[in-house]
Amino acid sequence: MNIAIDGPAGAGKSTIARLAAKELGFVYVDTGAMYRAIALYLLDNHTDINDEADLKKALDSININIVYENGVQHVFLDLVDVSEEIRSEKVGNMASTSSALAPVRAKLLDLQRDVAAKNDVIMDGRDIGTNILPNAELKIYLTASVDVRAKRRYDELKLKGESPDLEEIKKGIEQRDYQDMNRDIAPLKQAEDAVFLDTSDMSISEVVDEIIRLKNEL
Repeated sequence: MNIAIDGPAGAGKSTIARLAAKELGFVYVDTGAMYRAIALYLLDNHTDINDEADLKKALDSININIVYENGVQHVFLDLVDVSEEIRSEKVGNMASTSSALAPVRAKLLDLQRDVAAKNDVIMDGRDIGTNILPNAELKIYLTASVDVRAKRRYDELKLKGESPDLEEIKKGIEQRDYQDMNRDIAPLKQAEDAVFLDTSDMSISEVVDEIIRLKNEL
């Protein structure tokens, strides 16, 4: 069984999908982490993503492996676990830009579909229900207001000991929303058969419970 969760940056997709997968005994597939791993490689290797030859050379060199331990996804880039390193704002912004490129999406498409074909999965991203898993049994469009998403990210970074700027985070989220929704390839949008779920005034546990309820109603 496949559950597809789409939505904008900072909506809590990864946290909620991970917890729901644990409750259901599903494999959690964080596609954003895969795109972030590619973005990290592109940044570290100073790849010019506007140079077709340079981008192709980089993508041909990238080796991404996904390992699941107790239902938790670990992302390995060239045998190095980068699960934490890919969570920086810099990598996230590059991922938003590079994930709009056709060669980058093609790099990961088969990997994502192969995992879904072999397992009961919850997969989250920007175009899971519309493009990656169009036949998923349950599709959810998960969102929240920009202000709520910015505050969540701000609090998350504060807990890590960083000194974030709330307004800068908000601007970054708005820019990523625009990029994700207006890109030419697989833009972020709600699938016609997806359930719309605004989490602005919901706790994490309430959202997880709602997803499980929706799954059990199938």
